[in-house]
Amino acid sequence: MVTTTTAGRASERAHVALREAILRGELAAGAHLGEVELAERLGVSRTPVREALSRLASEGLVEVLPHRGARVVTFSPDDLDGIFDVRLALEPRATGRAAGRATADDLAALDDLARRMLVVGSPGPDQDLDALVPLNREFHARLLDVAAAPALSSALANVMHTPVVLRTFHTYDAASLHRSLAHHAEIVAALRAGDPDWASAVMRSHIGNARAVMVRRS
Repeated sequence: MVTTTTAGRASERAHVALREAILRGELAAGAHLGEVELAERLGVSRTPVREALSRLASEGLVEVLPHRGARVVTFSPDDLDGIFDVRLALEPRATGRAAGRATADDLAALDDLARRMLVVGSPGPDQDLDALVPLNREFHARLLDVAAAPALSSALANVMHTPVVLRTFHTYDAASLHRSLAHHAEIVAALRAGDPDWASAVMRSHIGNARAVMVRRS
């Protein structure tokens, strides 16, 4: 008899295995995800696979198509170019606005996030790239809040796709990741100096660093 606990463990195991396979590129963008094949690959029944695919869909890594099953979500080079075009047009502007508006509490919060990202993102046994995603999201969201530009925030919300950010961190080589983490700290320094041009320039470099990696690898 399969207990609820056993079934839950199988589902969690399937979720973790499939998620890692997608992020490492073993299951490529656009790849069909058949429940039978995946169940055999993972050594579980179809039910845990189905539950894992549902969770991955909610995370944005998988899309489920009516009558066609599931597949790994696809972002073409043109899709990525469009995403980064919008970010380059809007996010440096928002960051520059934040330079003249950041309070001491804002700076302390952003500095704390930048330091925590450095801790979990630095190479070594404690590196946790997945943990970077919520910290990164909070950092960029805080910048937009400080910028006090709802129209910019709304436009950027439509292109800040979690799967793209997640894959970016997993795709970075060591040098690109180091640059990304350093950019967060430098943005805080620019905001503390109240220099909008410096803040905007660092954000442009930050987005350009991610774009170079993602479009080259896509």
